[in-house]
Amino acid sequence: MRRGAIFSMKRVLVATTNPAKLAEYRILLREHGVDAVALNDAGITESPDETGATFEENALLKARFYFARAGMPTIADDGGLEVDALGGEPGVRSHRWLGEGADNSDAALAAEVMRRMAGVPDGKRAARLRAATALIYEEQGQPRERVVTAAIEGVIAKKAWPVIRPGFPYRAVLFLPHRNIFLGELGESDEAHMSQRREALERLAPDLARIARR
Repeated sequence: MRRGAIFSMKRVLVATTNPAKLAEYRILLREHGVDAVALNDAGITESPDETGATFEENALLKARFYFARAGMPTIADDGGLEVDALGGEPGVRSHRWLGEGADNSDAALAAEVMRRMAGVPDGKRAARLRAATALIYEEQGQPRERVVTAAIEGVIAKKAWPVIRPGFPYRAVLFLPHRNIFLGELGESDEAHMSQRREALERLAPDLARIARR
């Protein structure tokens, strides 16, 4: 069922069930003159299988799935932690790294990073939070698709920040040397303005401007 007609064209469906991510998008999209709409507000309870081999594939898969159901501009992303010393893991499996049926809670995921990185020297602890963001909207009667990627570079700390913001376990282990701070130490607004999603939306700014002008 297409529900887009009930919404202003200056709204974008944010295809996530993560409340923290939705809150971040609300902050960031407002800067581009559009409002975020939650899946619940659009009456959508279905979800796709994330079968992509890359962040980009999963982001586009999700955006297409929800755009087809909502009939309104839709944004979706997929991302996670890449640790050089772990060969880029957990990568695209960041939220299910420990396997199906295992404890993939925020605390367990952060603890596993610490466990695997124990003893790795300072010069080899480079890591990043990477995200691919897909935006789909209709222009002149045809769907227009954009996919961009962005990352926050840092290092895996020797000891995790003790407070894990729900939904963002890896921000408790990523230390930003240029700021001398854990990413997870930042408040919600500051964190949003430093996030890889902010950079992605900057790259999508021309498309968001088209949506905002409608």
